[in-house]
Formats: sequence, C-alpha cells, structure tokens
Amino acid sequence: MPTNFTVVPVEDTPISNADYDGEIMKEEDKEEPHTAAGPYLELCSNKILHLIYIMSLNYDAMLYVLNYLAPLYSQDEMDSTPMVSSLLNKLANYTNITQGVIEHEKAESEDRIQRGPQMGTFIGVFLPCMQNILGVILFLRLTWIVGSAGIMEALAIVFMCCSCTMLTAISMSAIATNGVVPAGGSYYMISRALGPEFGGAVGLCFYLGTTFAGSMYVLGTMEIFLTYIMPNAAVFKAETGEPNGMQNNMRIYGTCCLAIMALVVFVGVRYVNKLALVFLSCVMLSIMAIYAGVIQSAIKPPDSQVCLLGNRTLQNSKFDKCLKTEVINNVTTPTKLWTLFCEGDLGNATCNEYFTQNNLTVIQAVPGLLSGVISDNMWAHYGQDKKIVEKEGKSSEQTSDNTSEISYYVLNDFTTFFTLLVGIYFPSVTGIMAGSNRSGDLRDPQRSIPTGTIMAIATTSFIYISCVVLFGACIDGVVLRDKYGESVRGTLVVATLAWPSSWVIVIGSFFSCCGAGLQSLTGAPRILQAIARDGIMPFLQVFGHSRSNGEPTWALLLTAAICEIGILIGSLDNVAPILSMFFLMCYLFVNLACAVQTLLRTPNWRPRFKFYHWSLSFLGMSLSLSLMFVSSWYYALVVLLISGCIYKYIEYRGAEKEWGDGIRGLSLNAAQYALIKLEEAPPHTKNWRPQLLVLLKLDSDLGVKHPRLLSFNSQLKAGKGLTIVCSVIPKQGFMTEAHTAMAMEKTKGFCHVVVSSNQRDGFSHLIQSAGLGGMKHNAVLIAWPANWKQAESSLSWKNFIETVRETTAVHQALLVAKNIDTFPTNQDRLAEGTIDVWWIVHDGGLLMLLPFLLRQHKVWRRCKMRIFTVAQMDDNSIQMKKDLQMFLYHLRLDAKVEVVEMNAGDISAFTYEKTLVMEQRSQMLKQMQLSKTEREREAQLIHDRNTKSHATLNDKATPTSDRVHMTWTKEKLISERNRLREANMTVDQTNVRRMHTAVKLNEVVVNKSQGAQLVLLNMPGPPKNKGGDENYMEFLEVLTEGLDRVLLVRGSGREVITIYS
Repeated sequence: MPTNFTVVPVEDTPISNADYDGEIMKEEDKEEPHTAAGPYLELCSNKILHLIYIMSLNYDAMLYVLNYLAPLYSQDEMDSTPMVSSLLNKLANYTNITQGVIEHEKAESEDRIQRGPQMGTFIGVFLPCMQNILGVILFLRLTWIVGSAGIMEALAIVFMCCSCTMLTAISMSAIATNGVVPAGGSYYMISRALGPEFGGAVGLCFYLGTTFAGSMYVLGTMEIFLTYIMPNAAVFKAETGEPNGMQNNMRIYGTCCLAIMALVVFVGVRYVNKLALVFLSCVMLSIMAIYAGVIQSAIKPPDSQVCLLGNRTLQNSKFDKCLKTEVINNVTTPTKLWTLFCEGDLGNATCNEYFTQNNLTVIQAVPGLLSGVISDNMWAHYGQDKKIVEKEGKSSEQTSDNTSEISYYVLNDFTTFFTLLVGIYFPSVTGIMAGSNRSGDLRDPQRSIPTGTIMAIATTSFIYISCVVLFGACIDGVVLRDKYGESVRGTLVVATLAWPSSWVIVIGSFFSCCGAGLQSLTGAPRILQAIARDGIMPFLQVFGHSRSNGEPTWALLLTAAICEIGILIGSLDNVAPILSMFFLMCYLFVNLACAVQTLLRTPNWRPRFKFYHWSLSFLGMSLSLSLMFVSSWYYALVVLLISGCIYKYIEYRGAEKEWGDGIRGLSLNAAQYALIKLEEAPPHTKNWRPQLLVLLKLDSDLGVKHPRLLSFNSQLKAGKGLTIVCSVIPKQGFMTEAHTAMAMEKTKGFCHVVVSSNQRDGFSHLIQSAGLGGMKHNAVLIAWPANWKQAESSLSWKNFIETVRETTAVHQALLVAKNIDTFPTNQDRLAEGTIDVWWIVHDGGLLMLLPFLLRQHKVWRRCKMRIFTVAQMDDNSIQMKKDLQMFLYHLRLDAKVEVVEMNAGDISAFTYEKTLVMEQRSQMLKQMQLSKTEREREAQLIHDRNTKSHATLNDKATPTSDRVHMTWTKEKLISERNRLREANMTVDQTNVRRMHTAVKLNEVVVNKSQGAQLVLLNMPGPPKNKGGDENYMEFLEVLTEGLDRVLLVRGSGREVITIYS
C-alpha cells in the first residue's frame, strides 16, 4: 500500500546558515494529527524526516542532524545502524553496469555512465530479443520444415517451442521483478534463485548453448555464402546432395570466419555494438520482403520454374531448358538435359530407362497465395536418406533405377521425422534472454524486461506461425522439401518468394547471421566471466580475468575453441539439436526457480510482475524436459549428465555461497516435513543405525585432543545417518576449529558447542538435549580417559563414569574407544587382520552390527569378522556354536564363530593381590593427603607391584619391602605392612569375584585376539554406589589390558538387528 510522508519544520533550534530561509513549511504540514496517541510519535518522525530534507540542502545541516540526535542515539548505535538519510542516499546513487564490461563501458564513454542507464523497453529489450530470435533457422530451414512436416505438424512444432519460451518468459519476468536486477542477466537470476550448485550447472549450460549458437550462426553464414552467393568459391566440389565435400568447405571457411569474428570481438565490443543496428535492419528488411512477396504472389506469382521428370524433381542448375530435344533451324537437337541421361548420337543413343519412359513437366515454384497449393502442403511428406524428392499425386512410369544418374535429381540429405525437426527448429525461438542480459543498461529493468520479452515472443511467434501458413500456401511442396534450392537454380527457397528481389533476403540473411554470430561471441565470454568471478568453480578462475578495457580475453579464447568444435561438425542440422539441449536445460531451471519460490512462499518473494503462477512454471518445466527428450534422447541424457557432474563438483569442491536461494528454502521445508514424520513413530529395527553424538575433549589451546575419534566416526558411519560433534568450552571460539577438524577427517555432520565452566554439566546437557525432534542421537562415542591413574585430578574418570550412567539412564548406546590414537586414519588401508567380537552378554545385537558397518568402509573392508562367545563348564559348546552359526546365517552376516570355555577355577593369588592393591590404593588416597609428587610416586609403585604380581601369578607372596622403600619412608613402610595384614583378612569378596572374572576373561581375550585389528567387548555397567567408581575403572582397565585397539560397547536395551526382511 502507498505510504504518505508529511514534512514539518522543527521549531527547537534554528540553523545558522545564510542559505536557509526557513520558508519550507507547506500548507499541508499544518494539519493536525488524526489520533489521540499520535502527537508525540508524529512529532518525532516528522522532525527526523524534516532533518533529512534539510541535510540535502547543505553540509552544516548534516552536522546539525548528528548533534541533534546524539543525546538520543549513541555513537555506537549510529555506527552499526546507518541513518535513514545515508541509506536513501546510497539507494539513489545505485548503479548497475553490465557485468563483465564495466571497464569497457568506462573507457568508451564516461558521460554515458554519469548519465546512467537510458535504454527503454523498446530499444533495450524488444529489439534485441527480436534480433536474437529471428535468424538463421527462419531463412534457411523453416521452408524445409514446412515441406517435410506439413503445415499442421509444422504449426504443432512452432506452437510447442513458442509455448515453452513464453512460459519461460513469464517465469523469468517474475524472477527479474523480484527486487533490483543487478548486471549478469539470466545467470544471475538463476544462480541467486536456485543456489550456486544449480546456478553453476545452468550457467555453464547457458554458456555452452550461447557458444554453440555462435557455431550455428557461423555455419549458417558460410552456407549462405557458399551455396547462394559465391558457390564457385568452394574448395571441395560436392558430388551429391551435401556430402563430405560441402562439409569440408564449411569447416574451412567457417574456421576462417570464426577467426575474423573473434578478432573483431577481441579488438573491441564497441564495433559490434555500432553494427548491431545494421544487422537488425537486415532482419527487418528481410521479413518485410517475405510479406511483400506473399502479397505480390497473390497478384502476380513470380516466374520461377521447376523441372520434373515424371514425378521426380531435377536439379535445374545443370541445364537451361526443361526439354529433351529442341528444334533449331528445323533440326531436332538434343538439349543439355538429354545429354545428362543419354549417351551417343540422337539416332542411336543409349538413354536412361526412366528418362525414356517419363515426360518432362514444368511447374511454378511459387504458384501463389490463391493457387490452392496449401491443400497439398497440409500434411507431412517425410523422406528417407538419399531418396529423390518427388511430386506427390503426379503419376510416373516406375523402372529399375540406374544409380549413375541419381546425382541429377534433388535428394534428401538425411532421413526426416517429426522429432528431428523439433530439435532443428527450436534454436529459432531462443534468444529470449537478450533483454535480461542487458539489465544493467535499462532505465527500469523491472518494467522493461517482462514487457519487452513477452512482446518480443508474441511478435516472433506470430511471424513464425504466419510464415508457416504462408510458405505452405504460396510455395510448391517439392520446392519446400528442396533444402538447398537446387530445383530453382541454387536460389534460397525463401528468397524465391521475396519482393522486389531475392537478393534482399540472401544479403539480409547473410548479415543477420554474421551479426548473430558476433553477438554470441560477445555474450558467451561474459557469461563465463561472470561464473568465474563468482568463484563457485575453482578451475574457472583464470577465465575471470580481463584486459585493462574489460575484455575477457581468456574466456574469449575458450569460447572460440568450443565454437570451433561446433564448426568442425560441419552441418547446421547437426549443431542445432546440441544447442537446443543446452537452452532447454536453462529454460527448465528458470521455470523450476519460479515454481520453487512460489510454492515455498518465502518472505522475500514479492515480484512486481503478477501474471505468473506455479502451475505455469511447472508446465514450462515439463514442456522443456519433454522437448529435450523429443528432440534427441541421447543428447538429453548427455546434457543431464554434464549438468549433474557440474552440480556435484560445485557441491564438493566449489566455494560456499549463501545467496538466499530457493533450493535452501526447499531444503528447510523438506527437513521440517521429514522431522515431523520422524517424530510420529520411533524407527523400526530394520531402519536402526547408530546416530552418534561424538564427545570431543580439547587441549589447552582448544584443539581437538583425539582427532582419530572423528576418523573412526567417519569409518563407522560412511556418510550415513546423523553425526553431532560436541564439546564443552569455557568461552566462545571453538566452532571454527571444530569445523576444520571435521573437514580434515571427512566427517559429515553437525557441530554443537556448549559454553560452560563445568564440563560435566555441559556433557550432561548435550547427552540429554542434542538433536531435534526425530533426528536425535541414539549412541554416544567417547574416548577412554587415558592415564587416568596418573592424572592430577580425578575429574577425568569421574566425568567418564557419569557419562556412562547418563547414557544408560536415557537408554542410549555407548561406544568407548580405548587407545584411540592408534586407530587407523581415513587414508590407511588395513590389508589383513580381523575384527574380533567378544559377545559376553546380549546387548540387542549392537556388537554384531558395528563390525558390519565398519567393513563397509574402505579402511576395514579387507578385515574378517570373528565372533567369540564364552561357555561355562556345564554348557554344550558344540550346540552353542551351531546355534550361533545359524543365528548369524539368518542375520546375513559373514563371520567365523568360536566358543571359548572358561572354568570357574580357584581364585588365584594374583586376583587377591590385584583386588588388594586396588582397595588399598583407594583407601590410602582418601586418608593420606599426598602432594602431587607423592601421588605420582604412588601410582608408579602400584604399577610396579602389579607388574611383579602378574609375573608371579601362582605365588601368594605379599609385596616385598625392597619394592616399597624406593618411594616410601621407613615409617610409612611399617604402617603399610600392618594394613596389608589386616586387609588380607577383610578383602571385599564382591570385588574379588569381579577382579577374578576380569582377569580370567582378559587372559582369554589376549590369548585369542591380541593380534586383531580391533576388539569389541561388552562394557560392564557402572556400580550403583558411587563409592566404587574407582574400582569400576580398575576392572575395565584389567579387562582390556594387553590389547591395542579396543571398542567397549554398551547397548541401549533395544534390539538393533533383526533376522526378518
């Protein structure tokens, strides 16, 4: 809705300036406010608006504004949020020069830039679109398309192609009017609407389409030159139709023409711009000559004759009279045509059988508008390759043909069919982006682009439709199907209809194709330069550079090289479908961008062009895709593959750009929908996979302490499922380092950092609340607290045990990696080895699922899987092994099964010793306030005692005094001996049994799996009484002693693997 501003004077302080007379109050400024609550607000706003007005008068007034507002707004606030006057001043001075040519425009005309863009709708959009749409196909191929497909199918082709471009123009108009259109044209609109991945893919498609369009225009120029202007200039003489001889001529002359055009563009675009009006005039004059010729044919048809032998069309460039014999001075003389089919004298000549039995007929090439020939041209007349163009409905005597005379007839150069003609015709409706490409030169792009583009498409569509009907109504069918005008003495077919002379269209079409080729060589390098300067594809950076005058030299060289590839194809009909694919791909994504933005209803989607709808965009997108596969399904697949490769390249290697594109909005909507669906029900067992919460420990510099934890996570996940990398820091600033570490270890996931002075509280918060909705973690991955015995503080192992308790309480699985720094990196390849699973208690199948997931990664792929289970003396080991093998068979897991028997046995002295040392250490650390140095010595003493006790497993000797006096005083030694004697009588039998189990199990595991690449073990639960936490850590230490890589696994209590499909 419109907004009215009222300017009122400020009566507080007058401005001391001679230029200010205070007479700026208007009569409407004296109106009273209309609401009771409004006087104060209106007074404040009016004062500010009035001050903005004063500021535009002189510099002193601006200083007054700053001083006036200083008491109300602080300096910091005014620095961070600009004044309204500054904002309006920047918007008023906004300029948008065409991207890639700003330096050239400055060098060409400084005055023009100072005046700003001055082009309106007609000059800036309508005429450029007309010039780009009307071109080579209209003059060289439209008559042939009408003759082959018939008027009805030709109208269907024109209608489909023009509908595609009209729907695309509507979508493009909506995008172009959704805010200020900076320079860059269609590439800018697509990339900013669909994001860098789609934008880069479509931008390159648009660039390649424009480049191959240059090839097509060059080939069209050379075809006109070599066929209709100077046929004697051909180096290679064509024998039949358009064989290799003609193609070689096109390649030679096309390469020379391309070199000249590239040189002109290299010297300066100003020359191309100055000739643009000349080229446009040629197009308009040629079209006017066609319509004038149609009117003339209704009054007096042109005298252009076609010679038929039976119903076959002859090339009349090889003879002058359509007669077998003629009478000269009362003597019957054979004509030049007779000599083509006969050998010998007239009396005893040997002639072609078909020539002898059929008569020659002369028909008018252009019977005229009122001749009724339209009924003959209404339906299709498709021909086979190397077949003679024949007159439908005319009788002839059929004989066995002699192929030696086939070169004298007009032949089809290849097999024609409907879909082929669609691909050849579609380039004639491209060029609708010409207006948007010049958005920087337009006075009002948001108004000019929609109006000019749609009017140009409507006008050209009318021209094409009328030409289809008029060509079919005026020109005979055999002439229409004669692609190169061989039946009318090598004259351009459409030129036979022209008035006042056929040379108007020949010369006009020649310069039109030249101009279109120059325009393509001018526009394509700038599209490539715009893509390169965006930095979304690193390998294109070199093409973003330009000369001092702004000319993209490297981009021009690449464009010329690609254009040369199209010229080496040597045939306009073979190049046209290629560029059709690229333009259709571009149009497809323009419609997709509009449809996505409309359906998402993003707040910033507010186009001024209102005549659009998502259904129209979807229809345009579907029509573009259909035309791609209709024209050439294999070309369509190739272009889709190229676009997909570019998309993936930008996704993985390109620069990250945040352009507020629609694809990101679509991703957000899809994510919201998926999260809501996931929230409806818990995942089924078949869909369960570890969604990991990785708890990282940091060093003093906030660096990742164990980066191999991220590597192991990547190997376990293989890019699937959810990964949340978390940590607790005392201050902000870790996010960048975390993302860097994740990128180095190729970890795909999210980073979540909690700022807290208490690490325990931070981890507790993360375990309970990380994730969103259905995308929450179900497993926690942490590293074993190494050197927990020697640590100054007990916080490390206490936090570890609390983490174990919390994961158990919230029913989440826990994975503890011990010796994580020895785990393989993502670059390592484990050639041989095993992954050993020690299945002691059933944990829902997590122990068996994890090795399977690890072996999907290339690091662990060659490792074999072994599963061990423990049997008591009264168990049937053989039956257990069979049952386990059958269970694994149903689980579809390949693993070697082994059952290990463990007898209860007597509790060894080593077990008592281990338990005794563990309990004594806990009591002493509680009772004795040791210094840091003494604690380290105490830890060393216990380590040495453990080592000796393990070496003398069957001896029940107590620690000797010579091991004690190394770190203790004599008094401490006597006291310790007394305590040991008492403790031997009062050792906790529960701890003894636990230690016994841990020792025995460790012996078996070390015996079987010491050489394994990874050992997975069931992790015992923590004690309910926190007083035994340190003993719990000792049990786990004993259980995993002597193993290199260990993964302790504690299940969540639910089944995670199933035998059912």
